[in-house]
Parts: sequence; structure tokens; C-alpha cells
Amino acid sequence: MKRIFKNRITENGLNPTHFHTGQLKILAYMVPICVVMALPIVFIIMNAFKPIDELFAYPPRFYVKNPTLQNFSDLFSLTSQTNIPMSRYLINSIVSTFLTVFLTIVFSASAGFALSKKRFKLRSTLFKINQTALMFVPVAVQIPRYFVIVYTGLSDSFWSNIIPLLAAPTCVFLLKQFIDQIPDALIEAAVIDGAGDFTIMRRIIFPLIRSPLSTVAIITFQTAWNSVEASTFYINDDSIKNFAFYVSTLSNQSGNVVAGAGVSAAATLIMFLPNLLLFIFLQSRVMNSMVHSGIK
Repeated sequence: MKRIFKNRITENGLNPTHFHTGQLKILAYMVPICVVMALPIVFIIMNAFKPIDELFAYPPRFYVKNPTLQNFSDLFSLTSQTNIPMSRYLINSIVSTFLTVFLTIVFSASAGFALSKKRFKLRSTLFKINQTALMFVPVAVQIPRYFVIVYTGLSDSFWSNIIPLLAAPTCVFLLKQFIDQIPDALIEAAVIDGAGDFTIMRRIIFPLIRSPLSTVAIITFQTAWNSVEASTFYINDDSIKNFAFYVSTLSNQSGNVVAGAGVSAAATLIMFLPNLLLFIFLQSRVMNSMVHSGIK
């Protein structure tokens, strides 16, 4: 019966396994949307290879006519003239971003597990507080966060690149919603077998929420990789600042607004590529998490 129903759907063109004329209306709708969504990505890539005259051409040009690597050459020559090499900023960003992603996944999944499967006092209140935190943009909590960092002695510390980003109410909410879908009987069976909370998390929870964990990893990576807040407000030591802050200061370091535009374009592409590559490798799991996010 299932095979007959599937064959009828295929014959009607609703879900064909090969090209069908019924797909043309879908393509006519989706292709322009995909093109518009891809334009910013193409522009960032093209901009990095534009010579100076094309960067300041009027009217602005979308595509590059005479691609060049001069912008990247200027970028690396500029970094060789500074006291702290670009590689130091890059390593700082890689280490801080990796730790932020790892710790956010662990803390958010643990909090989601506690809010979903544990019964304790003020559980609903804590979850409502987490939901309330979703309404606040980072700028709204920037001053309180500064006082917390200063009074806890984390200013001018490498950890100030990491700890402020670990409070991720969006990640906690997302993972809690997915953990709600895990049957309580499965958790109870593990408890009867003598499994503790850490064993349940490692062997049951984490394997079953891989898709939302990938989504959390991408969100956290983008936030940590592009963050300049700590390097701007909390850190005075240039040796522990991150690459995003270094990129934001390239135009001033060059001493020339015209030359700085090309250097900034090349650095922007370097900053953008890790985000793009990470999403390409994890996009299938992200799509799965979006599909199942509303299923109870």
C-alpha cells in the first residue's frame, strides 16, 4: 500500500525522483531567492580581489574586471611591520573560539538537560528567566557585562574573550526543546541500569541531539569568531586580542584610507571564509534541526 501511494505521488508530479515539469514553478520561485541570498557572498569574494581603482570606482562595480592579489600582499606586508604579528591574533581567535564553542555546547546541553528532565524547585522560573534573556540584544547588557568582568578580575585576561560569550540563552532554549522530545522512559531505564547524569549525557543525550548541537556550534562560532567586544573594552594587552579586532583596525594602521580599503577587503574575506566553510560542512545537520524543531 505504501509503495502504491508513493508511486501515485510520483506520477502526479508531487514528489518525482527525476525531473518533472511540475518542478518548473518551484525552480522559478527558488532560483531568484537563492541568487539574491548568494549576492553578498559573491560580493565579499570579488571585493577582496579588486584593485584600488575598482574599489573606488563610481558607480560601484559588483564584479571584478582585473583581479589581483595585491590586497593580500599589502595585508601581509603590513602585518610584518607591526610589533605583534598577525599570526598571534589569528591563533588567539582560533583558541578562544574553539574553547567558546566547546564550553557553550557542554554548558548549554547540560542546562537544557536539567531544565527538561530534572525535577527541582524554581525550574520553571529559571526557564522563564532564560526566555526573558532572549529579548535582550548584546548592546543592552554591555555595561553590566563590563562591570562583571572588571569586578571579577577578568579584565586583561585571555578568558575575557571566552567567559562573557558562554551565557547563551538561545542555545539553552534550542537544546532544551530538543531534549524534551527524548522519551522519559529512556532516561529512567538508564537510571535503573545505574547510569549517572554524566553517563546519560555522554551516551544518550549528546548522540540524540547531534543536529541541534551542530546548529549551536555554528551560532557560537560566528559569535565568538566575529566578536570584538572583549578586545575593545576588557583587554589592553595587544598580545591577547583577537583577529576580529585586528581586522577592524587595519584601515587606521595603514595610514592611508585608499590602501586601507584594499587591506580591509582582503582581511574581511579571511574572516568570512571560516564561517562559510563551517556552514557548508554542517548544513545538513542544521537543516535537520530546523525540520524537527517544531515536532513534539
